[in-house]
Amino acid sequence: MTRCSPRTVLHRAAGSLAAAGLLAAASLTGAAAPAQAAELPALVLGGPAETALYPYPESGAPPQSTVGFTVNNPGGDEKDDEYETEFTVTFDLSGIAGVADTEVKDTSDCKITGTKAVCKDYGIWAGLRGIDDLLLSAAEGSEVGDSGTITVTGQSKGATFTPFTTKVTIGGPDLIMEQLPFKEQTNPGDKQQAPITFTNRGTRAADGVLLNLVYSRGLDIPERYSNCEYTEDDPASRGIGWTTALCSVEGSFEVGETYTLATPLTIEVTDRAYYDMFVYGIHEDGAAQRAAQRAGAPFERGSGSVLKAVPAKAKKSAPAARGGDLDPWDNEHEADFRTKNTADFVAYGDKVAGAEGSTVKAEIGFRNEGPAWIGYIRSGEAVATLDFTVPQGATVTAKPDLCRAVTADGGHLEDQKSPAPRYTCTTTPIVKDGGGLDLPFELRIDKSMVGAAGAVTVRSPWLVNPKLPFDPETDNNTAYLILNGEGDGSDSGGATAGGDGGSGEPSTPPTSAPDPAESPSTPGPSASTTSGGGAAGTTGGSGGGLASTGSVALIASGTAAAALAAGLLLFTAARRRSGAQHI
Repeated sequence: MTRCSPRTVLHRAAGSLAAAGLLAAASLTGAAAPAQAAELPALVLGGPAETALYPYPESGAPPQSTVGFTVNNPGGDEKDDEYETEFTVTFDLSGIAGVADTEVKDTSDCKITGTKAVCKDYGIWAGLRGIDDLLLSAAEGSEVGDSGTITVTGQSKGATFTPFTTKVTIGGPDLIMEQLPFKEQTNPGDKQQAPITFTNRGTRAADGVLLNLVYSRGLDIPERYSNCEYTEDDPASRGIGWTTALCSVEGSFEVGETYTLATPLTIEVTDRAYYDMFVYGIHEDGAAQRAAQRAGAPFERGSGSVLKAVPAKAKKSAPAARGGDLDPWDNEHEADFRTKNTADFVAYGDKVAGAEGSTVKAEIGFRNEGPAWIGYIRSGEAVATLDFTVPQGATVTAKPDLCRAVTADGGHLEDQKSPAPRYTCTTTPIVKDGGGLDLPFELRIDKSMVGAAGAVTVRSPWLVNPKLPFDPETDNNTAYLILNGEGDGSDSGGATAGGDGGSGEPSTPPTSAPDPAESPSTPGPSASTTSGGGAAGTTGGSGGGLASTGSVALIASGTAAAALAAGLLLFTAARRRSGAQHI
């Protein structure tokens, strides 16, 4: 099974990679340190709060456990280059003498001398990253319940490190979560039961368990138990919108026994579901474990009944000393839910005006009008690309960072600093319902051409197969950026006459005004950039560009046309304000 977690995927979507491990990500970070000046970074060392080791066997070698450690640069800027300097991490092993033996991996730049392990590394960038691992096993002569600590410190020129301490214990519970047979292919409105079941195969009973449930934006668990706490990611953030439930279930969960929830949970597929994930894990309960799973997020307690696990035997004797789980890799499972739901991605353009030689600002983009949110949370691939052809007679002088210059037919351009005829702007793996992209561009008007227009198309990231697989409404995937013309670039095909009447292809864009010397009945030449034989809305289907294959006359001037243009502009402004949400 792929060990890919919601929190790991969320970090990918935001553009910063965290250490592997989904629900354990919170426990891998140490206490936050105050941000300092850029020339003196304050770095935070972290790792698991505690690690449980299998007891020393009667025969054979003891099993080893891999303990991973991290370094976090919470005040770093993701746009900055990595902080390239060598640093040293020192592990003080004196606290586990007689409790555990330590080794380092052959591939690491580490050396153990006496009761210290010294590791060298370099490169500190913004956010969390893994550093060196230690291999721990129970020392000969140690007994169940023995424990000690490892203290981790760091040293580097021009940086400070917050130390970290982790606890090592011999023996403990080994909670194993049973994998549930969920139906993967679903429809909005479907409900499935989740009879969470787990077994303790460790060396002692677990004194209470902490059930950790995490589910993505298209799923819901309608029950809200009073012994559970709930939180949801900030909907204004660029994250997925995971909901997390932490349920503290009381009882003594004995070695060798299997337990099931007295009341199965209900997993409901909502109207906005598309590709979704449900993660369910189990840990021994305790203040440290709850704090690690909360990771500083605000939680709200439910008001329903108490969630229980049966059988739960009452135990009046004092609980055993706590320790980590002997094998944390079997504490958690993930289930995927797939629907044939759809989302309507609607492109919008703009209408701007300026004199020859002036620079104008325009905003183009798209929005997801739902009902589904689109998130490729397993693969991490981008959802869509906004493809913008520059209007004829204009030059792009400023663009968003996520947009890349390409050739007129969509090919690669090595030079990203010089003006280009076309730009592509690719999303993250997540586009929420109600979200989208709002992209500001600045253009210099080199030649005044009335009604010059450039196509703005939202398509798949793959030029050879531009159709969005989840969007059946293709007629609104293209809009236009109009320079010095009448009409509204926010509607597919603009506000010109001659639309295709809903044939599934965008109508042709506005064109330059007729030359005064020409007959008034003769339309002027197209002002859109042409780069191949592809029609608007079929970007890359046959290697063609976004240009229109025809031309139409501008709307005639007059009171009726002015009223129409004014109404469309007001409608566009109101609609853009309602849709100006980001992924």
